[in-house]
Amino acid sequence: MASSVPARRTEKGRGHLLDLDAPRRVVQDPEKDARDLARVQRWVMSTLAVTTILHLVVGLVVAAVMLDGPPSSRAGLAVIAGVFGAMAVATGLAIHGKRIVSPWLLLGVVPTLVGLYLAFG
Repeated sequence: MASSVPARRTEKGRGHLLDLDAPRRVVQDPEKDARDLARVQRWVMSTLAVTTILHLVVGLVVAAVMLDGPPSSRAGLAVIAGVFGAMAVATGLAIHGKRIVSPWLLLGVVPTLVGLYLAFG
């Protein structure tokens, strides 16, 4: 009668398969693993926060373009989009522990300029 385990799993030297005879590797430096995990968590958190805020920014720019009101309303929405764009940059910097007041905040001007160009251009 044939074995239910495929022949390739009974061979030694296949490191990507589960080997019940070999004990699991013990972590040598748990502090390093904790630091690595914290770094990954920080990047995931900042990516989620910034992209969520940028979705709001894009929605405000689209609203500025599609609005059938006075020009001041469209300009106001474009400026608000720029403020939220700067807040997205500041959020990313704060999560990574960097100085919030930096030249990177000037990226908040980009949604304002794009919104004004699309609304009035």
